Amino acid sequence: MDYLIREETEADWHAAEWMTKKAFWNLHVPGCDEHLLVHKLRQDTSYVPELTRVAEADGEIVGAIYYAIGWVQDGDKRTEVLTFGPLCVDPAYQRMGIGGALLDTTLDLAAQLGWKAVIIYGEPDYYPRHGFCTCDRFGITTPEGENFPAFMGKELVPGGFDGVHGQFYDPPVYFNLPQEELEEFEKGFPYLEKLHLPEQWV
Repeated sequence: MDYLIREETEADWHAAEWMTKKAFWNLHVPGCDEHLLVHKLRQDTSYVPELTRVAEADGEIVGAIYYAIGWVQDGDKRTEVLTFGPLCVDPAYQRMGIGGALLDTTLDLAAQLGWKAVIIYGEPDYYPRHGFCTCDRFGITTPEGENFPAFMGKELVPGGFDGVHGQFYDPPVYFNLPQEELEEFEKGFPYLEKLHLPEQWV
């Protein structure tokens, strides 16, 4: 299937948010809030718009990836690193290589722009295929001092984590998604039913 990876424009915003909603709806929890995150991230100081890319196929937005700036704190030393999310593909276009193409394209671009490393929370069965490994390898933990398979990092250049140790922090926008704001935002999209499914986190 043919698709185009390109920069996102303002004209894409609503379509990209709807695609994000469809991609995450009932995946981890009943409903989702990732589409609200996309909406708010674009207005946040941590956002890295030059790395955002969308995938277009059949005249529609079928995939997208969004980047932000997080940091690793080691005492008084603070080192900025990239993070990303959501990375998503419309359910009708999944398993066609679109997500991997979005990821690889933007990681290469990030390195060209001078970024040295990226840290994420993601699917541990997927991201190692793209060079990610658990952050304990780099001496980096969550803010709670933990490590687990879904907490991963990748050096974008050799030695990208050299001298970087401590606790990783996502930008606060990733957690500023109140329920009442989500309910109001939902009014701008077609209705989808919230379901409780056995494979969900909660």
